[in-house]
Amino acid sequence: MFANKRVVVVLPAYNAGRTLERTWAEIPRPMVDDVVLVDDASDDNTLAVARRLGVPYIVEHPRNLGYGANQKTCYRTALDLGADIVIMLHPDYQYTPRLIPAMVSIIGEEIYPVVLGSRILGNGALRGGMPLYKYVANQALTAFQNLCTGAKLSEYHTGYRAFSADVLRALPLDNNANGFLFDNQMLSQIIEQGHGIAEVTCPTRYFEEASSIRLGASVIYGLGVLKVSVQHLLHRTGLRRSRLYQRNGYWQL
Repeated sequence: MFANKRVVVVLPAYNAGRTLERTWAEIPRPMVDDVVLVDDASDDNTLAVARRLGVPYIVEHPRNLGYGANQKTCYRTALDLGADIVIMLHPDYQYTPRLIPAMVSIIGEEIYPVVLGSRILGNGALRGGMPLYKYVANQALTAFQNLCTGAKLSEYHTGYRAFSADVLRALPLDNNANGFLFDNQMLSQIIEQGHGIAEVTCPTRYFEEASSIRLGASVIYGLGVLKVSVQHLLHRTGLRRSRLYQRNGYWQL
């Protein structure tokens, strides 16, 4: 626990058998109360590795539902376990779990309710091996998103995030896609609801075993990001309301 708040780390896993053990080894267990791994029907040994390591909570999707659907299960499970702070960490070892104490303290001390691990702050992305085309695309999309949302984030595409339970409960996550666009839609909802967002500098690692979106999927994702950004702009200016921000049948105004 931290400041009497229950801390749960969630691992949205898909074919993470080769990297899970390294990720698990760096999770600061004295601070973390529980770890949840949701396996999205991996076709490798992810589940076997998770069981051997003794991951406390393992949830299996009977079929592959997608990255966004995986996160929905992660957050529901964490909240069911009584989490006050939830850390979403990819088990592919691209992001270091050693930043968990810093992210938890920001939320636990009630400085910000959302924390992002940014690969762009401190120029860690290129040093960590991010391909140049991905870096350029990341920054171009981020600039457009900041323009549309009115926020000032260094990046919207990190897979390392921490949330207070209150924020998670307030978000209409079931309105979001089950694929990779989920992350972007979730951030858009957070900004639209006015939750404060902190960013911490996060080194990243690009290597053979780490997961990565292929070029074709990246293009589709980028087009989806542009669509969400325009939806956000139209919604916040009142020109066109989007169901993305609708909760329980009512608009968040």
